[in-house]
Amino acid sequence: MRHVLSVTSECVPLIKTGGLADVAGALPGALSGHGWHMRTLLPAYPGLIKKVDARTVVFTFKALMGGPARVLAGTTGGIDVLLLDAPHLFDRPGGPYGNPTDFSDNPVRFAALSFAAAQIAEHGLTDGWRPQVVHAHDWQAGLTPTYLKIAGVHDVATVMTVHNIAFQGLAPAAMLGTMDLPLSEYTAEGLEYWGQISTLKAGLVDAGAITTVSPTYAAELMRSDFGMGLEGVMAARSDRLSGILNGIDMEVWDPAQDPLITPYSAASLKGKSANRKALIAEFGLSAVNGPLAIIVSRLTAQKGMDLVAATAAQFVEAGGALAILGSGDPQIEDQMRLLARNHPGKVGLRIGYDEALSHRMFGGGDVVLVPSRFEPCGLTQLYGLRYGTVPVVAATGGLADSVIHANVMARSSGVATGFQFHPVDEMALAHCLRDVIAQFSHKSGWTRMQKRGMKQALGWEASSAAYAALYENLTDECRRAT
Repeated sequence: MRHVLSVTSECVPLIKTGGLADVAGALPGALSGHGWHMRTLLPAYPGLIKKVDARTVVFTFKALMGGPARVLAGTTGGIDVLLLDAPHLFDRPGGPYGNPTDFSDNPVRFAALSFAAAQIAEHGLTDGWRPQVVHAHDWQAGLTPTYLKIAGVHDVATVMTVHNIAFQGLAPAAMLGTMDLPLSEYTAEGLEYWGQISTLKAGLVDAGAITTVSPTYAAELMRSDFGMGLEGVMAARSDRLSGILNGIDMEVWDPAQDPLITPYSAASLKGKSANRKALIAEFGLSAVNGPLAIIVSRLTAQKGMDLVAATAAQFVEAGGALAILGSGDPQIEDQMRLLARNHPGKVGLRIGYDEALSHRMFGGGDVVLVPSRFEPCGLTQLYGLRYGTVPVVAATGGLADSVIHANVMARSSGVATGFQFHPVDEMALAHCLRDVIAQFSHKSGWTRMQKRGMKQALGWEASSAAYAALYENLTDECRRAT
């Protein structure tokens, strides 16, 4: 069994703020079938040591970014967890990044996580475990390949995964010393970014391979309208860049076994009708003759929620209805509240997030709207496919990769699984929603599209095989180089 160290700031079921946690939580189990044993390094946020029963010390630091630290080993949900216990950095209330705003020392906190990962990779743990590959996730782990380079470690391969390039780990150049980074790394070819440190750029420059969470997002990141200032770096390393689409947990998200809904399957959608009726009642909607669209999302412009606010009136006037669950930008929240007030019985709204309600919404909805301006991968559309809740998505990132647009040819050849629109603007979304309403009236064709989506391969099998193949190629390169 070969060894890989995953370095991340989040991991289901321990700590989650976004999709990064889902990927980090899914990879260990998915990779085990390919001969890779993954251990996952996380900060020891409050309560985690007890939660994973981490009693064994497997690495100790005399001082780490200003204080003592150690690495503890434990397990949870089948995941082998390593916790970086550095109380001066991570034993504080609130979320992993701040309370209520970002902690000012976040660059140092996560530089410590990266440094710890590099030390583990260089020296191994006291139990004899040492990785052949280190897999760093997003800016929080971006310095890991750089610290390994500085230490002269060449027999460990490195992978940098970009889950969202909008977050780049920026820090003042004055923090170089505090982050234990030599001035020689602060160059335009290194981690310098417009007069600042970028920990994400460091990882992109120094990693042996770069992955993103969908093939289309990988291609988009080399363009100025998506790369957010790092498109030149991505383009320069295009020979090391690939996109691997995320999967979902097919057991947690299974309409045939979901305890939160009336069960149904692709063989029989009867239970979905009961869920639809219950969802209409739960959101206080009137009888819905057209498609019942759901939104389970952050209410932000990046997620295209302002486009929904601008087009929803046309949709409901044409016979559709809308059930919304989410929170985010106060202005967009207010727009959604106004929609609900102006269209009673047609638009229902819940501000916040409720995991159980989200399952009921996927179980009862006809359509799930995902109109994101950019979306590295997206999981919402995958849940929609799994539950026969037809996705309507912007043609970007992982949305474009995972939904087959129901144009005339796709419908006639029997391959369509949902709807895409482009460009990502009000006019295109409104036109797409009119098409949705028209296709919804053709019940037999709509049912076939639902069942086709439910039968798609949405789990981690293909993705984990792609990661395993990447690890193998990189370790082969390391062996040849050393």
